[in-house]
Amino acid sequence: MTKVEDISFGYLLNDVTLLFRKHFDRRAVKFGLTRAQWRATKMLYYREGLRQTELAELLEMEPIAVGRVIDRLQAAGFVERRPDPKDRRAWRLYVTDQARGVIADMELIAQGLRKDATIGVNVAEMEQAMGVLNRIKENLQALEASSVEDEQES
Repeated sequence: MTKVEDISFGYLLNDVTLLFRKHFDRRAVKFGLTRAQWRATKMLYYREGLRQTELAELLEMEPIAVGRVIDRLQAAGFVERRPDPKDRRAWRLYVTDQARGVIADMELIAQGLRKDATIGVNVAEMEQAMGVLNRIKENLQALEASSVEDEQES
């Protein structure tokens, strides 16, 4: 009898992620935004004024990687850094009018890709898959938290 731990799914998850990125980037190339840049822009659109470290936490990315994404977004005119009025060493992040102008189009691209990727999948199947993936994510996050605790105790 097969056990859950005998089913190898990591490569499949990785393949799906890579394919999503590839197809999203292809569709979004006309806006000059990668998927990572789009995620950061979208997050800032809904939560303007975040610090870079706060954005990194929300995106579950390393601060240095987010810094590079923000640098590119700023150079392309989608994001601006403004001084933090309470901390002169820190910057707050805001989207520009240029970014606001592409949000709806980018949402349509994301929705269209999800639609194309889920042909033949019904809502109940998708909800079940999302539930399973969220439980796996929570289990891995719990492992991460216990690893950090173990390191601190040593």
